[in-house]
Amino acid sequence: MTNVAVVIGRLARPAEPRDLPSGDRLVQYEVTIPSETGRAESVPVVWYDAPASAEDYDVDEKVVVVGRVRRRFFQAGGSTQSRTEVVADAVVPSRQAKRANAAVEKARQALVT
Repeated sequence: MTNVAVVIGRLARPAEPRDLPSGDRLVQYEVTIPSETGRAESVPVVWYDAPASAEDYDVDEKVVVVGRVRRRFFQAGGSTQSRTEVVADAVVPSRQAKRANAAVEKARQALVT
């Protein structure tokens, strides 16, 4: 079974780079997607080992995110909590149409193989 997610929306806030205790580096985004009801839906996105340019994307920039959905569990305030997020393989500004299309095509190929 393949876990593939493609999200197209706008960045709701500045990128948040983080260095993890494991030594890994990630960039967090909040991507907002307008719904048909007029209310926006928000999707948390994390991108491990993102290039340095990933921190330079502007708020309200339209992006294409390709990755997988993950639900993780953690302890906070003495209780177990969870968060569902998209773990990105690529985050591409939609203005870079060739790169965005290539990322989506790669995901589509994963569905048919």
